Amino acid sequence: PLARLPHVHCKLSGLVTEADWHGWQAEQLLPYARIALEAFGPERLLFGSDWPVCTLAASYAEVVDLAEQALMDLTANERAAVFGGNAARLYGLGTQPREKVA
Repeated sequence: PLARLPHVHCKLSGLVTEADWHGWQAEQLLPYARIALEAFGPERLLFGSDWPVCTLAASYAEVVDLAEQALMDLTANERAAVFGGNAARLYGLGTQPREKVA
């Protein structure tokens, strides 16, 4: 139901720490990421590493690799949106001119 609301976005984060910290496999977690992608689409999904908490169960590189696997069927522009563009747009980053500091 939340995904049907156009103003709601989803941050894909924390998958490895919700799994068995020492035995998770990508094949176990990818279905959850793909469901989020299907529900929200690449224009409303944001990557979140969950760093440093993720290091309880995986390295940062492993978390990024898992996300890359989940998003591998997207276009380059769609992946760029999930990995940063959507967050910049949603949080209004880079849209306001910076004031000069004297």
